[in-house]
Amino acid sequence: MKPIGVYIHFPWCLKKCPYCDFVSFAKDRADIDHAGYAEAVLAELALRRGELAGRPLRSVFFGGGTPSLWSPSELGRVLTAVLEAAGGGEGAEITVECNPTSLDEDRARALRDHGVNRLSVGVQGLDPARLKFLGRLHDPDGGLASVEAALRSGMPRVSADLIYGVAIGAEAPSPIESAAEVDRVAATGVTHVSAYSLTIEPGTQFGELARKGRLPIAPDDAVAEAFFAIEEKLQARGLVHYEISNYARSGDEAQHNLGYWRGTDYLGLGCAAYGTIGDAAGHAVRYRNVPDPARYAKAARDGDLAALVESEEPLDPETRLRERIMLGLRLRDGFDLEGSARELGISAWTADRRRAADRLIARGDLTLEGGHLRLPPHARVHADGITAALF
Repeated sequence: MKPIGVYIHFPWCLKKCPYCDFVSFAKDRADIDHAGYAEAVLAELALRRGELAGRPLRSVFFGGGTPSLWSPSELGRVLTAVLEAAGGGEGAEITVECNPTSLDEDRARALRDHGVNRLSVGVQGLDPARLKFLGRLHDPDGGLASVEAALRSGMPRVSADLIYGVAIGAEAPSPIESAAEVDRVAATGVTHVSAYSLTIEPGTQFGELARKGRLPIAPDDAVAEAFFAIEEKLQARGLVHYEISNYARSGDEAQHNLGYWRGTDYLGLGCAAYGTIGDAAGHAVRYRNVPDPARYAKAARDGDLAALVESEEPLDPETRLRERIMLGLRLRDGFDLEGSARELGISAWTADRRRAADRLIARGDLTLEGGHLRLPPHARVHADGITAALF
């Protein structure tokens, strides 16, 4: 049986960040029904547990929102049930996303005691003005302190997230400044760093400001220069650039995200969660749960799977192969196009795809070895355009 991951969405945070397009609602920790939400997720798990039967559990990822707001005991209750449904989940990576405002050493230790073995801390930056611009509630010292607290807790693996390419007014940080910022975070001893360029998404506060021409945007060349400066600095720290936005020491790569990039099935649980489940014929269904917490909880408690799901999207083998191209080429090692196509039961090479690949190879932006595609290091900063040409 092929491996599977589990994603569990926690839809609350202390404040909605202006760049965030995930489903989340601002709420104080004391006002969240921690046990009630856990009961709803457990009820959904009971409806879907057949998807886990007999399949090796690769990872469990608690995302949000801010899952570090969730009571560790209730989060742990959900985790225990997922592992039990998967037959134990031995060796699975268990990640919880955290914000500095809701993570200290005691909470990190409590999460560890409930079976969590990886924390991903949203530091996002070390410049006070840019943190304020991004809507973050912590200051630079608070971001670093939360990472250090996670490391002191004995948590086996700790990752830090950062956002670069953030302009204030007409000014974007220099590549040297961006590299120095990530270097300070890496110096804490984390074994994984995610460094994302700021993306403006429609439907967010930033998206609306950009639509009106009122949001400062860092120039593309400045973002590209920062990308390579960050890469140089983190690789000097021993963190391998294994995916376009991710760096890790050997063995500490994010297994859950690797599952996404390689096309592994994942079960989605919780309000607004997505899941994708494939079949032996190369087809799959991607579903999304309802994004309203109250509706979600009622449908889960009622055992009404039809009311629980907001939408379903059938994915044919060619669509799934295009997704693997888009995501697989984000990886340093690329991916096996011809092997993926065989697995999905289709041909790897349409006439248009072959012509596009030949052009990219001729200009040095793509390599092809035995059916395996990979982007050379210099081309990764242009990955989106390159992969789109192969669709």
